Amino acid sequence: MTVMDIRSAALGLVSRRDLVDLTSELVAIPSFKGQETPLAHHVAAWCGERGYEVELDEVEPGRFQVIATLRGSGGGRSLMFNGHLDTNSLTRGWERDPFAGWVEGDRVYGHGAQNMKGGLATFMVAAEAVRRSGARLSGDLVLAFVVGETQGGEGMNHLMNRGFRTDMAVITEPFGADNIATIHSGIMHFAIHVIGRSGHLSQVENTVHAVNKMAKVLLALDGIRFSCEPYPPLPALPRLNVGSIIGGRGETYRSEPPYIPDMCTIVVDVHFVPTQTVEGVLDDVRAVLDGLKAEDPDFEYRIEMPVPDFIEGRRRLVMEPVDLPVDSPVVQALAKAYEELEGHPPKTIGAILPTAYSACDTSWLCKAGISAVNYGPTAAFAAGGPEGAYVVLSEMEKVARVLTLTALDVCR
Repeated sequence: MTVMDIRSAALGLVSRRDLVDLTSELVAIPSFKGQETPLAHHVAAWCGERGYEVELDEVEPGRFQVIATLRGSGGGRSLMFNGHLDTNSLTRGWERDPFAGWVEGDRVYGHGAQNMKGGLATFMVAAEAVRRSGARLSGDLVLAFVVGETQGGEGMNHLMNRGFRTDMAVITEPFGADNIATIHSGIMHFAIHVIGRSGHLSQVENTVHAVNKMAKVLLALDGIRFSCEPYPPLPALPRLNVGSIIGGRGETYRSEPPYIPDMCTIVVDVHFVPTQTVEGVLDDVRAVLDGLKAEDPDFEYRIEMPVPDFIEGRRRLVMEPVDLPVDSPVVQALAKAYEELEGHPPKTIGAILPTAYSACDTSWLCKAGISAVNYGPTAAFAAGGPEGAYVVLSEMEKVARVLTLTALDVCR
């Protein structure tokens, strides 16, 4: 077969039916953060049955992710298709089984379809199209199914610390089939503890109410202004959000209403830009809190980073912001494949707003020196019900076709 015959054959193997079936198959196996191992075993078996070299990578005791490799003959460039197995928690309001994928119009529904089981299915179908086409690759095509992305990239950080490398990488996060996302913010989490002085309500005059003091913190942080240079590609950042609050008596936050609470904790998320550092963000927050202390000698606080382990949903790791040059090899490879298929360049290469106001595992890949971007099908989720938990099927098909040609070009 000629090169053109192989390319045509590979594109013909990208099937909408396969995309739907695989997405539904992945959705059917719950994989909340920290509970990804059953899905890891499933995708490991799927890849093994098709001849990929499969490694079950133990990130922590009993918690596995999967690295599957379609081995090339040697000497060519290697490419990683990457996505995370973990999903966010299940919201209220589902009227159908959230783990039974279903199709309505151009959308595939189900919990986790949008983040990011639709993306996983997309690169799995693309890799299979390459393998089944009979193409002889020189470089390796790697499928990485990692854990803990929603915790700050636990699995990807582990993989990079192991020294695992490819020349390029594409993560199929939902930035849209017509966009190549080269820029995203950083994310950091930390806790702020306010320490009070407890006592019985009958002797309130000798107490310091930690929850009331924290109320002042919330108001002050709501108006924080960070001391950094603006970053035009991410004009709405930096942003700070207080994601949770807990208060009570003692280090266990015991609820004893007749007693004044002497401990209150908030978990803070800051999405930051390349002109900031982690320590710079903390310095700006300390300046706000020190201002409160100057006005109130009874105000006592401390910052803890990482957030204490017992607080669910916290991120232990910092994801650094990314701004990959548009002339990077993986950007050029994707753009070339896209234009070959669509007859025009991608709509946007750069910051895809508002999605770029968050972060993902390209942070760890780029930090490790791997040319990596996000390119995946549009997906969405509306809180309170299933009507928005979907991935767009036609965009899955387009992305899978672009990834197929990209793999054939990069790994040839």
